[in-house]
Amino acid sequence: MSAPTQVTVALTGASGAQYGLRLIQCLVAADVGVYVMVSKAAQVVVATETELSLPADSTKAEAYLSELYGAGPGQIRVFSREQWMAPVASGSGSPSATVVCPCSTGSLSAFATGASNNLIERAVDVALKERRQLILVPREAPYSEIHLENMLRLTRMGAVILPASPGFYQKPQSVEAMIDFVVARILDHLGVAQTLLPRWGEPSA
Repeated sequence: MSAPTQVTVALTGASGAQYGLRLIQCLVAADVGVYVMVSKAAQVVVATETELSLPADSTKAEAYLSELYGAGPGQIRVFSREQWMAPVASGSGSPSATVVCPCSTGSLSAFATGASNNLIERAVDVALKERRQLILVPREAPYSEIHLENMLRLTRMGAVILPASPGFYQKPQSVEAMIDFVVARILDHLGVAQTLLPRWGEPSA
């Protein structure tokens, strides 16, 4: 699988904003363009779980993230929740890969039922209808029958459900290492080269 040149990353209101932010950082470092969307609930989670002051305004957020992660001109583009002319809103403009990280269970429900009430939901709807790569990273415990049924429905539609469940065989020494475990798995699925985590059976760097 060839590495994508552009990836959509959406952050929704589950705990685990650090996963999505680290993913954006790694994609930028790999010279991949990133379309970013942040839900209202995710805005609250970012403020609660991190030290970042991510602006609510999409233009200001774009400048903030670009400076924070050293992105090139236009490498990060941030879209507001009702920016319907954004490339992700159409099959003719959407990238080949979309990642929702973290993915709230409310978002799972909307995706599974085909809701398109905001740009994140529409972007996922486009990914599904165009049969493009879609990775959903839920972070919830425990899962209810509703959550599990929605994940099964989305899996049958072609999405990959990749829970934010870090492993421990690499003997993580920090929270950052646990975050990198999940982000590395996402990057592997995207086909983006990564050095965060050796593959099983490979020696550690």
